[in-house]
Formats: sequence, structure tokens, C-alpha cells
Amino acid sequence: MVPTKLLMHLPDGFLSIPVSILLWIISIVVISIALRKTSHQLGEREIPLMGILAAAIFAGQMLNFSITGGTSGHLLGAALATILLGPWAAILVMTSVVSIQALLFQDGGLIALGANLFNMAVVGVFVSYAIFNIVKKMVKNDRLGLFSGSVLSAWASIFVASLACALELSLSGTSPANLAVPAMAAIHALIGVGEALITLGAISFIFTARKDLLKSTESGTGSALGIMFGGGLITLTLAVLSPLASAHPDGLEWVAEQQGFISNARDSIFNLIPNYVFPWLKNQAAATILAAIIGVVVVFTIVYGIARTRKKAIQEQGVRFD
Repeated sequence: MVPTKLLMHLPDGFLSIPVSILLWIISIVVISIALRKTSHQLGEREIPLMGILAAAIFAGQMLNFSITGGTSGHLLGAALATILLGPWAAILVMTSVVSIQALLFQDGGLIALGANLFNMAVVGVFVSYAIFNIVKKMVKNDRLGLFSGSVLSAWASIFVASLACALELSLSGTSPANLAVPAMAAIHALIGVGEALITLGAISFIFTARKDLLKSTESGTGSALGIMFGGGLITLTLAVLSPLASAHPDGLEWVAEQQGFISNARDSIFNLIPNYVFPWLKNQAAATILAAIIGVVVVFTIVYGIARTRKKAIQEQGVRFD
């Protein structure tokens, strides 16, 4: 039985316990480093931007888009977060999004959460960062480098994360590498095109409307209010559009069905808002929108709170040392 209507992330049962534990350890170590690194890099502009970006990525991930072969994909957002915030803050943003999806909406298993964090918050971000910087250095034209780097880093983040997932399935004995790797690579190469186009659209919009957000050295006087208002409006729009998501299985679910290990998936040990809907709300579209809004508010509050708290702690340390 598939735990959720749209299997966006690895559920429990797909990975072995040793593989899950190893990926939990790696993820915790990297996230701990990200917390320390980000604390020293946060400015007054980055704090609201982290919160709004996390909320927008959460809402955007609910909008599955159809691709060929009766399957679908959804936004990852790692490249977008990395381009706007840098790798360490992007890891915290992605960690918050993926964790809330698992804890509040049972999207991905709790045991498998370490693997989902590794694939999306660690691999997705570091691959995006590496590709984006390589392209920027190779392409001398700043504008062309920005746009081409956005496209290539977004595509690569999806593709490499899918390969990592395939290798994890193989190491767990769920699906042989010679079957899992080609299947995951083929379908996610297509999903990556959607990720690249969405990321390019977002970066193009930001380049036109708020170019200062793409330049980490600019302070952007009064930018916090604009970020909150503009980003909040976009996020709310995405949440309202969430019922329009494709009903086709996403890439991982499709591969699991094709390779015959879909039955390995296990239900969550608890249910809060499974499938992003409320059983007592008969109108499914309204239930999905309500779930999206709740998720957006929770993710924004957590990320904004973490960023503000870490910034305050560093400032207080600076005062004591002075």
C-alpha cells in the first residue's frame, strides 16, 4: 500500500535500516554545520528571505506537473534556494520543508527522513552550488552566466539526487543498480527539464523585479518588507493553485511500480494531515488549499524563527566578547 496519494519522497520500507541510519548521520552532521555557518552569514534581508523562500518552495512542491508516459514531477527548489541564499542557508531551508512534509503531512517516512534530507537538502544543494559556480566562472557575461547557471544547476540537482536515491535503493537490496539507476535517471532527466524551466522563470522574475536579491553584497534598504509582501503574495497564489496538481504518479512512485517494489512502502506510524487533505472537509480542493496554507505558515514560522534566533545569538556573543 502506498502511504500517500502522491508519493513525493522515499517512504519507510524502501531502504534498509543500516542505509537509513547512515544517511541520518550524514544529514545531521551537514545540517549542524549549516546552522553554524548560516548564523554568521545572516543579514536583515536574508532572514525574511529564508522564511518566504521556504514557504514558497513548500507550496511549489505541491504542484505536480505532468510529463510524458503518464507520470509527473514536482519542484525541488534546491537550486533556487542556493542561488538566492548560498548553500548553507539553502540546506536549512530545504531541511525545514522536507521535515514538515514528513512530520505534518506524512509525505515521506520518518525512518527514511534522513535519506530524503540527504537527497534533497544535501545532494540537491551542493550539486546546485557546484554547477552554478562552474557555469558562472566559465561564462563571462554576468546575465548569461546567471540564467544558464540557473538552468543547468536546477536540472543537475534533480538528476543527481535521483541517482543518489537509486543507489540507496540498490544498497538496500530493494532494486538492483542495473535496473534502478537507468529507470530513475531516465524519468528524472525529464523532470529536471521542468525544474530548470521553473527555476529559470523564478530567477528571470527576480532579476527583473528585485535584482538586488541576486547580489549578496547589497544591503537593500527596506527590502525586508518588500520580500515579505511580494514573496507572500506569490506563495499564497501557489497554495491556492495546489488542487491543480497532476494526479499522475511522480517519478519515484512510477519507478517503484515499474520495478515491482511499490508494495515495500509502509504507512506512517501516525497521521496528522495525510495526503495534504482533511477527511472531515468534503470539498477536496478546499481541503488541499487549507493544507497548503497551514504548511506554508508552519514552514515560514519555523525557518524565520530559526534564522532570527541564530542571528540574535551571534549578536549577543559579539557583545559579550566586545
